[in-house]
Amino acid sequence: MSNEKLLALLALKKVPNLGDSSIKKLIREIGTPEEIFTEKVDNLLKIDGIGKAKIKNLKDPKHQRDAENELKFIQDQHINYVTYDQEAYPDRLKHCIDGPVVLFSRGNIDIKQKKMLSIVGTRKVTRYGVQFCEELIENLAPIDPVIVSGFAYGVDITAQRAAVKHGLQTIGCLAHGLNQVYPKAHKKYMAQIEENGGFFTDFWSTDTFDRKNFLGRNRIIAGLSEATVVIESAGKGGSLVTADIANSYNREVFAVPGRASDPQSTGCNMLIKTQQAHMLTSAADLIYMLNWELEEKTQPIVQKQLFVELEGEEQKIYNYLHQHGKELLDVIALECQIPTSQLASMLLNMELKGVVKPLPGKLFEVV
Repeated sequence: MSNEKLLALLALKKVPNLGDSSIKKLIREIGTPEEIFTEKVDNLLKIDGIGKAKIKNLKDPKHQRDAENELKFIQDQHINYVTYDQEAYPDRLKHCIDGPVVLFSRGNIDIKQKKMLSIVGTRKVTRYGVQFCEELIENLAPIDPVIVSGFAYGVDITAQRAAVKHGLQTIGCLAHGLNQVYPKAHKKYMAQIEENGGFFTDFWSTDTFDRKNFLGRNRIIAGLSEATVVIESAGKGGSLVTADIANSYNREVFAVPGRASDPQSTGCNMLIKTQQAHMLTSAADLIYMLNWELEEKTQPIVQKQLFVELEGEEQKIYNYLHQHGKELLDVIALECQIPTSQLASMLLNMELKGVVKPLPGKLFEVV
């Protein structure tokens, strides 16, 4: 991309009241970002949805100066960037009307043809929330998803640390420029995340951390992924906003249920009760609802193994399915006297070994 085009896009981003969706609309109608600044105002006002308020300050030379300063920062600091009309731009984000016209990144991000899952939740995560998040990612690891979150305290950093632990790519979406770190306590995790993943933001080096930036950050979290998982949330909070944005993008939303008396489960229970999210109790729920198939990234099975070593209760499960044929997850749990969450993990492990396979409707059968 030419510096002139990037400079024009950056200058457009500085125009008050002119958001990403309006910038895209102007480019569609006028032709290029550069031509928007030379187009007659009367012609711009003829475009549906473009009123005087949006282009009132379009030709203020300050926008051009700000853009030039940011371009210098990008070049001096070797910041990666991609624009919404380039092939390298994240596929799912392309379908979001308000997706960033310019997306900045740092690290080693490779998300082409990757399953992507956003995980968000309260900053005041409980021990249960931490355990659920870690087990969820551990059980999803064979599928090799990219874990997206907000690099914040609580659920966010728990999810990203678990992704690093299991060798999964993880992306932190930031509410500030790439020349800053928030929270500062998480600086120690940045190198590990950048080694296999990295950071996305559409904020500039001049955009200091501010809570009002969370909405812009959250739209990227929701837009990048096929689904968003909420693990613990109070009755109000950024996680619920992210879930709402994901629903507006027609993405799947999952929420982990909790006790009615637990304030950190209020938001998740509300999402489930109002049918704004699927109830999530295990990795198996998510795999089934998203129709994800195991890719077995470490040990692809070319043909069915003749001799498979089953551990402990796995043999009990195999014997039951061999005798009764295909059966529901809940029925297997009841008959084999194994908790559903534990059973889902065991069935996933058995699927990796090539001895059982999942069927639609949470059914399983032996191979």
